[in-house]
Amino acid sequence: MRFTSCCGGAGAKTLVLVGKAGNGKSATGNTIIGRRVFESKRSLAGVTSTCQLETATLSNGQIINVIDTPGLFDSSVEPRLLATEIAQCIKMAKDGIHGVLLVLSIGNRFSEEEASAFASLCQIFGHEIADYMIVVFAHGDLLEDNQCLEDFWGPNCPQLLTDIMAMCGKRAVVFDNMTKDEDKISRQRKELLSLVEAVVKNNGGKSYVNYLFEALNMSEMDLIDQTSEVTCSEKSHEGKKFHIKYEEQFEQLIKMVELRLGECIMRLEKQLAEERVARLEVELKAQAAQTKSKEEMIEMKERLERAEELSKKLEEKFKNAENQSKEKASETIWSRMGCIIM
Repeated sequence: MRFTSCCGGAGAKTLVLVGKAGNGKSATGNTIIGRRVFESKRSLAGVTSTCQLETATLSNGQIINVIDTPGLFDSSVEPRLLATEIAQCIKMAKDGIHGVLLVLSIGNRFSEEEASAFASLCQIFGHEIADYMIVVFAHGDLLEDNQCLEDFWGPNCPQLLTDIMAMCGKRAVVFDNMTKDEDKISRQRKELLSLVEAVVKNNGGKSYVNYLFEALNMSEMDLIDQTSEVTCSEKSHEGKKFHIKYEEQFEQLIKMVELRLGECIMRLEKQLAEERVARLEVELKAQAAQTKSKEEMIEMKERLERAEELSKKLEEKFKNAENQSKEKASETIWSRMGCIIM
């Protein structure tokens, strides 16, 4: 179920960068913000280790909040750490998300791990989160001049990626984070933000929040109300209690996320196990068919050898019979000739 909160058209927009470690999330965030605020470098491993929020005011007055995340749903990371970072992301975007930027790399082959991450994201935040998703293809510098995504992928686009693109409404942009061309950078940012505006408009002008956001916000509001009722002399003491209570509430949020994450992991493990069993069954059937084929070939070869052997025997028998016939005919002729001579 999706809960929503209103956001004005001229209000701040919050964007969350998600994707596999090393795909170029931080570099994309720097391009959006317009300056280097996220640590970024070419690496197969991820550079970002924790969620980071940065804000920029664009030339048109638009305020942009960008949340960079580590490699969420990385199978090598402990579920507790993943849950903590997801909860931290929710905390940073507590007023709602206006766009989830799924960053993929043109330079890397789309993997089942990325497809599983997308599925986990939908299961934790709700499938409606796909209505706010935009696919960003980083490393656009790898495309040749005037080459578009359709030309790059061609007919070989992985089916899993095609399915994800369809779920995201085919919203996609290419980002060249290596370019120094300010006009190109501006065009990329403008194209992305126009998609964000379209996403918000398509969702009734509202940002995305769900029960996880609601749980955190309600806890914070309750604590603020309780604190506002105390006297000035009590505020210092109550402030400490507020902080402790808020940390307890945040811990509850982490546990909620961890629970959902555990369910996702179990579901994905079950799915992977079923796929392995299905592949094994196909392999066994293929082996059985191959074995049967080999047996049939051996049987056919043996039958052919038996037929050739029988043919040779018949031919030899025919020749022997023919020779015997000739010998008998010759004896008959000589016997007749002997009678004539006598």
